[in-house]
Amino acid sequence: MDIQVIGVRDLPLIQRGDDLPALICEKVAFEDGDILTVASSVYSKAKGFTRELAAITPGAEAVRIAAKTKEDPRFVQAVLDSSTDILLEYPFILSELPSGHIGVRAGVDHSNVEDGRLIILPPDPMGAAAEVRDAIRRITGKDVRVIVTDTCGRAFRRGQTGIAIGWAGMTAIDDYRGDTDLFGHVLEITEEAVVDEIAAFANFVMGESHQGVPAVVFRNCRAWNGHDSVYFTPREDIIRIALKENKKD
Repeated sequence: MDIQVIGVRDLPLIQRGDDLPALICEKVAFEDGDILTVASSVYSKAKGFTRELAAITPGAEAVRIAAKTKEDPRFVQAVLDSSTDILLEYPFILSELPSGHIGVRAGVDHSNVEDGRLIILPPDPMGAAAEVRDAIRRITGKDVRVIVTDTCGRAFRRGQTGIAIGWAGMTAIDDYRGDTDLFGHVLEITEEAVVDEIAAFANFVMGESHQGVPAVVFRNCRAWNGHDSVYFTPREDIIRIALKENKKD
């Protein structure tokens, strides 16, 4: 399997109201089966999922947490507003979003955006991926799979990597359970998080600073069968349980 990786370059700086799928289609000749990865930041900017820092009034909880993290209380308030649960307050805020995603500072970001403005993650990233996929089908007639990505740290390891927060046209997991390996052994626990693997490579192409590549196309990726249960349930998630217990102490 030879996979072609195409960075979508020379897009304009995305502003609220821009037709992001149309702009991407001007730069890429899509083929059926392509996988388009889109940085959540540019999708959010196109949809207006941003906040002006000056317009945010921090509450008592934001002020209390900001005193520990040494961050702007208004920024902390934006994080709290985007979160459904706070798992960790210090040395950084780790929180759960309505989509089920758990990330540092709820994914609220002030990089690659104008001074004084914050980018918020799409509130419905699965819907965002489906919307982009439908738009590309309408514009080009092609059946393209879509992943919306974000940058996230990892437990026990230094450094950030790309992950999928929304996807459409594929399952998140390639489920190998019940299959056999090269020696005929039945696989019992192997579930490959393919959308995260693709998002991670896309992030490598996009870069983290001034590269200006907010979308990446993967061509000739095979199809797979699996499921979308990428998030552990609260009962299964031993890290969440440990963090919750630590907050009580």
